[in-house]
Amino acid sequence: MDWNTYDAALFDLDGVLTPTAEVHMRAWAEMFNAFLTDRGIDGPYTDQDYFTYVDGKPRYEGVQSFLDSRGIDLPYGDPGDPTDAETVCGLGNRKNDAFNAVLERDGIEPYPGSVKLLDHLAGLGTKMAVVSSSKNARNVLAVAGLADRFEVIVDGAVAASEGLPGKPKPDTFLAAARRVGTDAARSVVLEDAVSGVQAGRAGSFGLVVGVDRGAGRQALLDGGADVVVADLEELV
Repeated sequence: MDWNTYDAALFDLDGVLTPTAEVHMRAWAEMFNAFLTDRGIDGPYTDQDYFTYVDGKPRYEGVQSFLDSRGIDLPYGDPGDPTDAETVCGLGNRKNDAFNAVLERDGIEPYPGSVKLLDHLAGLGTKMAVVSSSKNARNVLAVAGLADRFEVIVDGAVAASEGLPGKPKPDTFLAAARRVGTDAARSVVLEDAVSGVQAGRAGSFGLVVGVDRGAGRQALLDGGADVVVADLEELV
């Protein structure tokens, strides 16, 4: 891996820098399984549902995708809906509360291999940004002790305020590349979600790295990854 070929590294957060995917998975499972049970719907929400319908997508899109897979029709509602509202947004807000409760209680540590790569890139002077669908990205980075590592953070809140479509569209990654002062061809996208590598491929980035934390090597390659690693230390 010759990092001198590129100006910038654009990192997804959950599952790439920090194991927040595990916190998200627990929060999604608790929320969806309670919802299905309350409605008397057979068949629990599973980890595979997470990877297929939810992983990497903005929260409300993930809710809608899973509901569609089960043929469940709910009104979309409004992002300001309370957590007990039987709407797409209400369910998304319910999940967000569960996530923040787990994060506050348990904290989070970054992947050691990811920290090694961040240290390596800092030594090279490579520009770095976080591109995350989560509106909790800044809080997660702060809890993990990584907030000062990134000059640019394009998260769910930025995407919403600027009207940027989420992954698998490339817009958030393209916005991050512009903000660090380069373009797609000179940037590396690092993603663990199929929707994320699809975004990297759609944006014609110089290199798209899939990080296999459970989505599967072949699924990431099929989605558009140029290379797949199990840990970011492999890229040092």
